[in-house]
Parts: sequence; C-alpha cells; structure tokens
Amino acid sequence: MESEPLLRSVERSWCADPDFSSQERPQTARRSSYCSTASSGPGQEENHGAADETLYVNQAVVFIEDAIQYRSIDHRVDQNSLQLYRWYYSDLCQWILNVTIFVNLALAFVEKPSSLTLTSDVRFRAASWEPPCGLTEGVELVTFLLFTADLSVKSYLIGWTEFMKNKWLLGYILVLAVSLADWTVSMCFMCREGVRIRRLLRPFFLLQNSSLMKKTLKCIKRTLPEMGSVMLLLALHLCLFTMFGMLLFTHSKDSKVDVEWLRYFRNLPDSLTSLLVLLTTANNPDVMLPAYSYNRAYALFFIIFTVIGSLILMNLLTAIIYNQFRGYLMKSVQTSLLRRRLGIRAAFEVLSLYRDLTSRTRDQTACVDCDTFIKVLEKVKLDVYCRLAIIERAKCCSSSGGVISAELFQKLFDELDKDPVRQHPLQPVYQSRCLQVLQIIGSHRYFDYLGNVVALANLLSICVVLMVDAEKSGSDRDDFSLGAINFFFILYYVLEMVLKVFSLGMKNYVSYPSNIFDGVLTVILTVLEVATLAIYKFPHPGWKPDMQGLLSLWEMVRLVNMFIVFRFLRIIPNMKVMALVAGTVLDLVKNLRAFAGILVVVYYVFAIIGIDLFKGVIPNPGNVSSSDEGSGNGTSPCGSFEQLEYWPNNFDDFAAALVTLWDVMVVNNWQVFLEAYARYSSPWSKLYFVAWWLVSSVVWVNLFVALILENFIHKWDRSYRDSALSPAQQVEYHMTVQLMFREDLEEPTDEELLERLYHHPHLHLSR
Repeated sequence: MESEPLLRSVERSWCADPDFSSQERPQTARRSSYCSTASSGPGQEENHGAADETLYVNQAVVFIEDAIQYRSIDHRVDQNSLQLYRWYYSDLCQWILNVTIFVNLALAFVEKPSSLTLTSDVRFRAASWEPPCGLTEGVELVTFLLFTADLSVKSYLIGWTEFMKNKWLLGYILVLAVSLADWTVSMCFMCREGVRIRRLLRPFFLLQNSSLMKKTLKCIKRTLPEMGSVMLLLALHLCLFTMFGMLLFTHSKDSKVDVEWLRYFRNLPDSLTSLLVLLTTANNPDVMLPAYSYNRAYALFFIIFTVIGSLILMNLLTAIIYNQFRGYLMKSVQTSLLRRRLGIRAAFEVLSLYRDLTSRTRDQTACVDCDTFIKVLEKVKLDVYCRLAIIERAKCCSSSGGVISAELFQKLFDELDKDPVRQHPLQPVYQSRCLQVLQIIGSHRYFDYLGNVVALANLLSICVVLMVDAEKSGSDRDDFSLGAINFFFILYYVLEMVLKVFSLGMKNYVSYPSNIFDGVLTVILTVLEVATLAIYKFPHPGWKPDMQGLLSLWEMVRLVNMFIVFRFLRIIPNMKVMALVAGTVLDLVKNLRAFAGILVVVYYVFAIIGIDLFKGVIPNPGNVSSSDEGSGNGTSPCGSFEQLEYWPNNFDDFAAALVTLWDVMVVNNWQVFLEAYARYSSPWSKLYFVAWWLVSSVVWVNLFVALILENFIHKWDRSYRDSALSPAQQVEYHMTVQLMFREDLEEPTDEELLERLYHHPHLHLSR
C-alpha cells in the first residue's frame, strides 16, 4: 500500500518544527484543534464533535481549492482564518483587487501630462485637459488603501514568521510606504512637483499579484549571467569594429571618402551609434553606400561586421536564451503539479485524521469515508461537470467499506485536468424520403466544404471588382456588379443557414461555435441587404447608392462581407501541420499572460522615465524659425526625423510614449530617434534608447522566441507519438495547458509530500 511505512501507526504524532510559529499558538490550543478533548459531559462532547467536523471539512475544502488553483497551502487553518481566506480568494475580492491594479496603472493616461487628445502630433495637438489637483490623487489614495488592506490580509493569513521570509511582501510594504510618502509630498506642493517617484513603482503591484510573473522573473534572472557573456562579446565586437572603422574612414583630402566620415564616422559616439544600428540592420545599406560608391572593397567591412554581429552573435544569444529557458514551462508545470498534489494530500490527511478520531474501528491504513468526501466536494468551488465526474468515480472506485485510499484520493482529482467532451443534441428525425435527402445534404461535411468554396469565390469576386474600380472616382464607378454579387452570395448564405438548421435542428446547430459565427454573420448581412433593397431597390446598371454619413449602409454591407474570410478557420483542424501551428498559437495565448505582464511592466517604467526625460523636447515646427537646423521639411536631410514627419513620436504624454517605445522596439528606422533626440535634448539620450533596445528587442523578444520554440517542438514531438494511437484515444479529451508536459513530469513521492506537510507552519496533525 502507498506510503505504508509512514502511515503504519495510527498513534503516530506529527508536529511542526518548534521554531515554526512557536510564538503564535500555545501548545494546548494547537492540540485541541485536532485531538479529542478529555472526558467531558455528553452535551459538550457532542458540540465539540460537531465543531471538529466543521473545522476538518472546511480545512479539506480550502486545501482542495488551493490544489485546483495551484496555490500554496502554507497559510493559517483555524476556523476564522479559513473563512477569511475563502473570502479573500472569492471572485468578488479578486475582481476588486484586479480592478484596483488596473485603475492604479491607468491613472498615467489621465494625470498630468494627460493623453486625452485626439492626436499626439505636436503640429496639430490641442491643449489637453488637465485634471484638477486632488482628483487623480484621490483615486490613487483609494487604490493605496485597498493595497494596504490586501497586504494586511495576506500578512495575517501566512503568519508573521512566514511573512518575514517573503521578500515580495516585504517589498510590498516598502513600495506602499514610498508611494504614500511621495503622494503626501505631491499634496503638499499642490501637485506641482517635478518628479513623481510613485509612478515608477506602480507596476510592482501588478508583479506581486501574479505568481506566473514572479516565476518568469526568476527565469530571466537565471538567464542573465549566460546572456552577459554574449553581450560582452557583442560589446567587444562593436568596439573593435568601431575603432577599425574610424581608422578606415578618416578625414582626408578626397571629398568622396569624406562623405562616409562626415555622415557616420566623424567621432566616437557617431561611429558607435552607426555600427550599433547596423547590428540591427536598420540602416543597412545606407551606412555602407557612401564608401561603397567610392570603392566596392569597402563593402567587405560592413558585410563582415554584419555576419559576425547580426548573423552569428545575435543568433547565438537567442540559442543561449533558449537553452536556459527551454525548461521554464516544464519547471513551472512541475511546481504547479507539486502544489496540486500537496493540497490534495493535505485534504486527505485532514479527513483521514478526522475519521480516525471519530471511528470506533482502528484501521492500519489511512483512508477517508466516501460520504465525508462527497460532503466536502459539495462545498468546493468547482465546475459542475467536474464535481459530478469525481463523485461518480469515487462511488464506483471506493472499496466495499465505502472508504477511499490515499492513492485513489489523488487519482480522483485527475478529472480536474480534463475538459468534458461536448455532446451535441440529436438531429431531428423526418419521415419523408425527400426531407431525409435534404437532411443528409445539409449535415454532410462536403456541404461545409462547398460553403468554404463559395466564401472564397465571394472574397475573390469582391477583390476583383474593387481592383477594377480602384482608379475610378465615386461618380464614375458603377456599383451594379458589387451590388449583384452581394445579393446572390447573401442569398446563398441564407439558404445554407436554413438548410443546416433544418438538418441539424436548432439546438444541434448552435452547439457548434462555427455555426454560431456563420449564423450571426448571415443575419447581419441579411438585415443590411434587406435595408439596402428597401432604400435603393434591386441593383441595376447605373445603380449608385448615395453616401449617407461617415459610413453608409452600402459601405457597411461591403465591410461585413470581408468577415466571410474567417469561415476558412474551420479547415484548420483538418490539416495536420496547420492544426499543429494553430495549436501552438493557442497555447501561446494561454501562456503569454506572464510574458505580457512583464512587457507591460517594462513599457510602463520606460514610458514614465521617457516622459520625465524628454517631455516637451520635440518642438512644434511651426514655432521654430526656418534658420534653425532641421526645422523645415523642405530643407531637412532625407531620412531625418523632420523629413519623415515623425512628429507624433514623442514623450509628451503617456500614450504617445508607449507608441514611441513600440516603434523603437521594432528597430525599423530607430536610428532616426537616436539622432533626433540627441539633437533636440542631449547626446546622452542615446543611452536611454539603447537600454530600451536591449531590454525589449534583445531580452524580451528572444525569450518570446524561446517560448515559441519550446511549445512548438514539444507539440511536434507529441504529434508523432500520438499518431500511433487510435482516433478515439486521441480525441477522448481535450487536454489543458497543465497536461502539455505531463508525460515528462516527475510525480512527487509520498515521502516528499509528507515531509512538506510536516514542515507546514500552521497545520499540525496529531494522531
């Protein structure tokens, strides 16, 4: 029997290390929570037994809920704390906390400098609305108070000893203290202070509330040392070629060679910037053309630099990040599996202990009554289908005595990792032979293929008509062709929907998401087409519907037609390679929450820093004299900030800063930003943009690539392993993300689980 050496004796006694929370609970209270009291009156004994049952049941309920949500079980387990714990993790409280974090972060769009303008272009931007002092600060104070309450509840639930070991909660206190102090300074200065430190600290509230983001940060921290070695090689490569370039393109008497020196290698900062941008290939071949026009041999310098830097070292950096990161998902799921097994085992031990204390028979093997387990499961927040599946399996698999062993108790919760197989309602039955033939046609898969072909023909016909009429003005264009095409294709879609509803039945028809999409789209098209016919009559040569408003009825019909292309998404499961790619994309969406959160944090911090550094740096060209350098588009050098009209890319407000950072992260023409901000503010501004490039393009993008490779390679290997299974085995269940690496995970042993329960700071089992 599983864990028999550890569970052999019913009289075994578990207690935590004396150092754990010894100051929080007296020894007598600790034992009275779990052990029978001394001899007492019958009434007192009955009341105490009922209280014990409630406590044990609630403990098991909370432990199971922790296991379902992959939460830690290291929290208080007394009756009042359990009620507070369940209230804290209720949907309402977590929704309030998430809304509070969102509001706190979103204040950057409203507070000074406000982003509430139609455009960020300095040439056309009107004066933005600035909130009065105390408005956004009052909202911010409310969020701080809610964060304080959140911190207080978390600290109480885990206990003082565990709280002092938790660096995130200690940081929580520090960030709140600094934020409140900075808020006080703002109110004392009537919101006229130059820098608000608390704006930089806001993303911390998002980080500390997500365990996935914390794991991602740990992974990045482990990856940084290996990345540092490659970054050092890149720096050395950049410095050597910079010196070599400055020696190669020196100032000379020949004006043709001087063009390269004057534009790109005039001094050390310009040389470093030119080659750094070339490392991202953003200025290729511009940086090479002046010298290459003079002598083709100069191209070797730039080609060798690009091959070593961009093709070798940058890809080597990606390989190193992938090598360090490839186990991230599996390690994360391994930790989640351990938490689930530990929570389930804790629930089993609590219920098993309660059975031993209340049962007159003393079993040598720990087990749980099936009736007690069902009572517990009824109180757990769980999907109905999953609860019914676990209860049914427990009744079928429990032994003749109605008890559940530890091994079976764990296996019962494997149902948590399974989604129910969708059961579609039965099709209607028709007696007429003609109706039966129509039903076969409407429900056959070839009818769906025909619908896809018709949708493709509709899309192509619309594209052809639009291409033919592209050069024609509105008065010269004849809308008859497109109007007739719309009418007949929409007529087909209506007939297709009616035939499918007739063949499958309404309940069966709406049980398919693809049918719901097609049906909604068809209804919209039909309503618009009927309205068009009622207003403009049937399409005929010379038919020209009048434009009414910003978007006329006729334009709406044409735009909605374009959504027909989404009908082809239904063919993805029928193509193995395409289904594999689509599955990878869907899994990425499910796993991208942590990465997206990290990116939000990085964007937020750099945007706030950019506002503090560069707010108002980019001038309005209309307010600058034509004699100033680079002020007029007519005299600006080709490819400059002014000539390209990059005026909306600035740091004058938070929204504009986010878009500017995105444009730099893409590294297309990012040398334009380097040059412009160095000219308008300071040459040291390049350090800001280089730091952003390193954090966003080098680190985060490579981590994202590593995640894609990890996910795709695993699914590719698994697709070949599953090809040997029968179709019924392959589609019996749709596995969740947690099951993606289940075959490669190591199940925790009983000894490991019991050892962790032994060191639980608040749970002390005694029997």
